[in-house]
Amino acid sequence: MSAEDLDNYENDAELALYREYRDVIKLFTYVVETERRFYLANHVDFNVRTAGQDVYFDVQLTDAWVWDVYRPSRFVKNVRIVTFKDVNIEEMQKSDLEFPEGLTA
Repeated sequence: MSAEDLDNYENDAELALYREYRDVIKLFTYVVETERRFYLANHVDFNVRTAGQDVYFDVQLTDAWVWDVYRPSRFVKNVRIVTFKDVNIEEMQKSDLEFPEGLTA
């Protein structure tokens, strides 16, 4: 396999992942972003924890979809994220998922 073949394979996989994301986003309520991953979920339980003087985040997702091109199955029943890094959680409005007239995803 040449470098060009590998690049084409990765580009095709990313495009397929984006198309899947575009198709499934309407099924979810929350977008969750961490340093390592991007998730869609229908339930998010966010907790701030301490260990000594350190603070970390314990986030549990239910009914989730994971943005990961190399996962064979991106739909996950439960996800637990434990991190010292930032976590961004957004609740989507259904109007956020609609595209302006004439535009498509």
